[in-house]
Amino acid sequence: MSSAPSTFPDVEAIVVDLLSDRPELAGAIVDETPPPGFDGTARAVIVSRRGGAWIDDLHLDQPLIELEVYGPDKPAAHTLANAARAVLLQSAGTVHGSSTVTDVSEADGPRWLPDYLYTAANRYLCVLRFSLRTA
Repeated sequence: MSSAPSTFPDVEAIVVDLLSDRPELAGAIVDETPPPGFDGTARAVIVSRRGGAWIDDLHLDQPLIELEVYGPDKPAAHTLANAARAVLLQSAGTVHGSSTVTDVSEADGPRWLPDYLYTAANRYLCVLRFSLRTA
């Protein structure tokens, strides 16, 4: 009999919470979706779940989280990407509601990737693998 949860933890909301109000990201937009009027030139970290898996025997969700990180120029976007990933890589042990972050590892480090939706954007992407245990 499977013990998979009926709903997975909202890892996007957890990551937004982990990154919000951090001095390293002061002044940056941190959200699951870009705000209205966003053109890719503001300092921003957009958080998306990109897959992952539930490991039944361990009662563990292992989502892949993609960070799309923007800045007014390439160096600013790179600095912000490194700051966001550093915060998340140190987040093991934090508790959010009924979920505990048990591990965070890097699946794909920050890489420059042009954004075809926001042509003026300076964007870095990175992917982190979270391990979340649910109560």
